[in-house]
Amino acid sequence: MQTLNTVNAPLAQQLIVEFNDAALEFPQQIRWTSDEYYRLAELGFFEGKRVELIEGEIFTMAPMGSSHATGIAILGELLRESFGKGYFVRIQLPLDVDDSSQPEPDVAVLAGSPREYAKAYPKTVVLAAEVSNSSLGLDRNVKARLYARSSVQEYWIVNLQAPCLEVYRKPVDDPNLGFIYSERTVIGEHQSISPLAKPKLKIKVADILP
Repeated sequence: MQTLNTVNAPLAQQLIVEFNDAALEFPQQIRWTSDEYYRLAELGFFEGKRVELIEGEIFTMAPMGSSHATGIAILGELLRESFGKGYFVRIQLPLDVDDSSQPEPDVAVLAGSPREYAKAYPKTVVLAAEVSNSSLGLDRNVKARLYARSSVQEYWIVNLQAPCLEVYRKPVDDPNLGFIYSERTVIGEHQSISPLAKPKLKIKVADILP
């Protein structure tokens, strides 16, 4: 999340009051919208922090360990080379799921070119991936639900604990569970994966892991 220089003064003051009131009037909870979230960023509230808006809540992400950072770099480079022309890769940039959620996948593959999203964030991607260690529970549940809601057809979790690759496919809107992936496969480090968008491509899980 980066800050911007342009600030609407009356709105800024209102947001400052709401933000401070939310902190003081515990246990009342403020649910933020995407517009409010980005305006808070303009005011510098998140300067030097890694944050995400998830279902109306602003999450501060834990400091990134070296294995996590290395895993993101490896996966991003590998997917750029593997998907090639006609696709591009984004690293930790927002996905516009809805008015209350702006998750930032560690790595995302999109069809087309970056300039297509100069005026608005993408609402879905070809492939979303999280490199996961301490955030494994969040990535398996909350993030999976958000990406399924955004019709992301394939979601990967690079599980640094196992280590393995968890592959989530076939997003559905279940009448009881809400948005979920109906198919989950765990692929070991000595196996390979073929992305849905590139079925002839085979990527070794060992090449993904840091």
